[in-house]
Amino acid sequence: MTDSDRRRRGVQVFRRVYGEVLQTPVPPAGQNRSFDFMLETLFGDLWCNEILSFKERRLLVLGAIAAQGVDTAFAIHAESAVNNGEISVAQLQETLLFLIQYVGYPRASKLAGAVDAIARKYG
Repeated sequence: MTDSDRRRRGVQVFRRVYGEVLQTPVPPAGQNRSFDFMLETLFGDLWCNEILSFKERRLLVLGAIAAQGVDTAFAIHAESAVNNGEISVAQLQETLLFLIQYVGYPRASKLAGAVDAIARKYG
């Protein structure tokens, strides 16, 4: 598979991962080298291979982001997962409860607001 094929597939998977929640414009190939690399490797290869499901990958991403306490990124991925039908609101809430035990209450308290907002919107 060529880099351009991997990039094209990466753009499709990027849009699938974020759906309607994050509609970031994709710069033309060659304009942003780091974005090209991300599309080709993260989305064009890793997100779309069949070793892990989208749901499994999403849960890993939510855990990694929760560990960093990045509430905006957590909210985007959490809402995208619910909006795309990868997880239910109840599964998202359970995920946060489980993560709280590992990332700690101070970090997770920032994430709880995002989960509550998603529950109100989709619940």
